Amino acid sequence: MSKRYLISGGGTGGHIFPALAIANKIKSEQPDAEFLFIGANDKMEMQRVPEAGYEIKGLTIYGISRERSFRALKRNLKLPFVLLKAMREVKRYIREFKPDIAIGVGGFASGPALKAAEKLGVPTMLQEQNSYPGVTNKMLAPKAKKICVAYDGLEKYFPAEKIVKTGNPVRAEILHIEHKNPKAYQYFNFVPEKKLVLVVGGSLGARTLNETMAAHLDDFRKAGVQLLWQTGEQFFRNIDSKLLAEQDEYIRIVPFIKNMNDAYSIADVIVSRAGALAISELSIVGKPVILVPFPYAAEDHQTFNAKALSSHDAAILIPDAEAKEKLFPELMSLVQDDNRCQAMSKNILEFAKPEAIESIYREIEKIVSC
Repeated sequence: MSKRYLISGGGTGGHIFPALAIANKIKSEQPDAEFLFIGANDKMEMQRVPEAGYEIKGLTIYGISRERSFRALKRNLKLPFVLLKAMREVKRYIREFKPDIAIGVGGFASGPALKAAEKLGVPTMLQEQNSYPGVTNKMLAPKAKKICVAYDGLEKYFPAEKIVKTGNPVRAEILHIEHKNPKAYQYFNFVPEKKLVLVVGGSLGARTLNETMAAHLDDFRKAGVQLLWQTGEQFFRNIDSKLLAEQDEYIRIVPFIKNMNDAYSIADVIVSRAGALAISELSIVGKPVILVPFPYAAEDHQTFNAKALSSHDAAILIPDAEAKEKLFPELMSLVQDDNRCQAMSKNILEFAKPEAIESIYREIEKIVSC
């Protein structure tokens, strides 16, 4: 009899892509397995999950607003009622789907989804990507069977006996990237004879990276360096048409890159935020990287992520506040220093955990088999 897996979470690629990696692994091992995703309406999982071939149900759910405004106060006062409605909806989905396990990867929707699963007697498991866990996973941890983590020291937040250090799951295609793949150059319409910089601010974009790149497009051309720049959907929607008109054989500006394996393949240097999933993927890809941590992440955990690499010369760390002044000069210096690039590539590979998805799958199956 096929097993049924409920997976919930999202909001950003940092939650969605681990969820999809877990589902794809289960599906590869159990072709007859059935899946139901629970996400938040109006968030990117409602698009990305169906694109990956999985069914998803959306909840109207949001988190506590820390803004000091009447609108934020009104939303916060409504939140308990929003949560109750979401719980009722999820309970209906769970009764219909009858999952063998509920897996939470963080994000607004995973709170009511896994809390409802607990109340209906469905065993739960959490996958925490970050060095500082989100509110949702901390709330769900006491009743979870296991909590798969990527960093040491999470005993401060979770029951120690439930923690399993597995690393973060990454997309399967990231594990098998062909360096300098000719088809990847053709896909993006670049040439292998010139150096190429890949800039990714995460699935939602990054204002500092975007503004810095926008100010230096002509400098990339003058240096003879190609730029593949993922802006994020929101920045791209509001982008100046004059900026898009500057695209030529050196510059590609896109809202989102679906086939990241091709982008990683042709990159000589990568500029990125320092989210947990980004760190996990970049460590496996093994390219020289400049990290600009998002300064408002909880407990500044992106800076801690970046320091773990930069302290071993596995990445260059540039604080967000200094990026507009320092990022482009540091980037051009690195692109032109082949010896430094080779050393950083070797060093970042030491942080790779390609076996993470196998470890997580084993933990899931232990729970399902009980």
